[in-house]
Amino acid sequence: MKIWPGHFAPLGASYDGSGTNFAIFSEVAERVELCLFDEWRRERRIEMTEVTAYCWHAYLPEVGPGQRYAYRVHGPWDPENGHRCNPGKLLVDPYAKAIEGLVRWDEAVFPYDFEAGPDTINGLDSGPFMPLCVVHQPHFDWSGDRRLQIPWHETVIYEAHVKGLTARHPDLPEDLRGTYAGLARPEVIEHFKKLGVTAVELMPVHQFLHDKHLIDRGLRNYWGYNSYGYFAPHNEYAADQRPDGAVGEFKSMVKALHQAGIEVILDVVYNHTAEGNHLGPMLSFKGIDNAYYYRLTEDARYYMDYTGTGNSLNMRHPHALQLVMDSLRYWILEMHVDGFRFDLASTLARELHDVDRLSAFFDIIQQDPVISQVKLIAEPWDIGEGGYQVGNFPPVWSEWNGKYRDCVRDFWRGQDQTLAELAYRFTGSSDLYENTSRLPFASINFVTAHDGFTLTDLVSYNEKHNEANGEDGQDGEDHNRSWNCGAEGPTDDAGVLELRRRQRRNFLATLLLSQGVPMLLGGDEMGRTQQGNNNAYCQDNELSWHDWENCDQELLEFCQRLIEFRSNHPVLRRRRWFQGRAIRGADNKDIAWFTPSGDPMSDENWQSGFAKSLGIFLNGESLPNPNRRGEPVTDDSFYLLLNAHHEPIDFRLPGLAWGKAWVEELDTTNGWPDQPRRFEAGGTISVTDRSLVVIRRES
Repeated sequence: MKIWPGHFAPLGASYDGSGTNFAIFSEVAERVELCLFDEWRRERRIEMTEVTAYCWHAYLPEVGPGQRYAYRVHGPWDPENGHRCNPGKLLVDPYAKAIEGLVRWDEAVFPYDFEAGPDTINGLDSGPFMPLCVVHQPHFDWSGDRRLQIPWHETVIYEAHVKGLTARHPDLPEDLRGTYAGLARPEVIEHFKKLGVTAVELMPVHQFLHDKHLIDRGLRNYWGYNSYGYFAPHNEYAADQRPDGAVGEFKSMVKALHQAGIEVILDVVYNHTAEGNHLGPMLSFKGIDNAYYYRLTEDARYYMDYTGTGNSLNMRHPHALQLVMDSLRYWILEMHVDGFRFDLASTLARELHDVDRLSAFFDIIQQDPVISQVKLIAEPWDIGEGGYQVGNFPPVWSEWNGKYRDCVRDFWRGQDQTLAELAYRFTGSSDLYENTSRLPFASINFVTAHDGFTLTDLVSYNEKHNEANGEDGQDGEDHNRSWNCGAEGPTDDAGVLELRRRQRRNFLATLLLSQGVPMLLGGDEMGRTQQGNNNAYCQDNELSWHDWENCDQELLEFCQRLIEFRSNHPVLRRRRWFQGRAIRGADNKDIAWFTPSGDPMSDENWQSGFAKSLGIFLNGESLPNPNRRGEPVTDDSFYLLLNAHHEPIDFRLPGLAWGKAWVEELDTTNGWPDQPRRFEAGGTISVTDRSLVVIRRES
């Protein structure tokens, strides 16, 4: 085989039509072997002799797409100084664009001797138990595809799992269920279109590991928050089982969603890798340059762990930072995704031990001409000290607003809190974001997400029921802010069932009527339940998958109408903050707040912890921003009546100055009325206990 010097950049395996350039970074390596495999996994090792700026490289003119490969790195085994090189371990290329196979658990996959302890090297060959990297075919017909660039204020996000979304879809061919190709099918895309969502946020699709302790218990890592291949789409989600089939299939999925007007956002896990702590396996980074890629403690045998998963990537080192940036750019430029949600993003901000919102990671993203132009969402916390950073990310970022989730849950279950808190969350959380020059879309509002109860379970369980996870109930959040409405779990009690239906509509209505960007948990619109499991990370089965055949059609139609209602009314998705005053000569304030008696809210009313009801006036005549053509935008004006009290309340409407007459639009007790009621100024509306009513001002 011919071996040419090649080039140190780009890193990874790059096919140019004539051959493939291989390049890998390691500052600690003394020797690097490129290992080529045929279809029977017979290994051929090639010494890489060219080194430029710590990047080892070679060009093989006879190698093209489909070639399987990996690396072996020779260097010091010195755990006390953070070095763990072990040439007995086959290593995945950090820049591999396609990965074939899964890790098969064996002692050989670990770098140390089980009996002698973690500081003693284990020379067993891990090759037979490791997945292989694959040189991928970079060419794809993207003709007609373009970035949709849907404005934030028009965005509705749907959090989905590639497999769980379609694994039980009765209208899909069995071989496409649970795959990228299945998600791209017209039957699934039509569901998104009818629902009205504009973006699908996919739970992790980077190649990830099924943890040994889960496999030993007959479980799997369903959620996928355990990445080790930041450029490779997870191969188990591909119907095309050719060595590099996942790449083309993922691209086809993105193209199909774009053609339907739906953006693709990826949930990415750059805060840690699947290699775990000093007792974890050696898959890639640990054997390539452990002390460079990972944050180590003062005793370099151990890892800093801000995530609860064993390690944290070291964003202080240029090549570790470059790895993340190159990965993000690759998914944007080559895979055409539209944005990212960063898992435990506070970890990425840690320069030393403190969270620093001006860390190198965020500075580099801010100035990057590619990454800074897509949707960027932070999960603004980690488990380390000072890791809860809601509201503290830079201006280009939006954030999962955990305070919104907690406040809305507490309000509708009747927990004491000030109405001022609810007002902030309902109007986009200006107290969190306005001081950093951000706008309402900085707040990604959600009531439920993959981590925790589904919407149906939120109103059906007081306690978690995680027995199936096999962890003796020690896993999962204990403080769920849930309420079972009078019975734990399944029940035949008609009163409890009706209250649960109303509560689900309350949560959905509050979410879609709030300022900010709403995010739905996939399946909530159909009434999906996990039987009270609030941590189904290991449940790759029907407990987690969408049950299409038992869809709650009434709830689905309610949700569809609600999203359509939001889309039709710009006053519900303002681009600027409310000012609490008249704008552009309008007769009334842009927003006003009233007690159930129809009086303006006083300072005392705002701070009353026991108050559970209020009225909200939204002025559609005072929208501060023009449309894309620079034309003024006007809308209807609405009055919202929220009653989280356990008894019905008679609300008195404001006087003539706010509207002469009003027409019913929505009541979460009965849904969307066929024959809307009409109300006069100063009149009275009886609002059912724990319900929400929306009325529109007649023009």
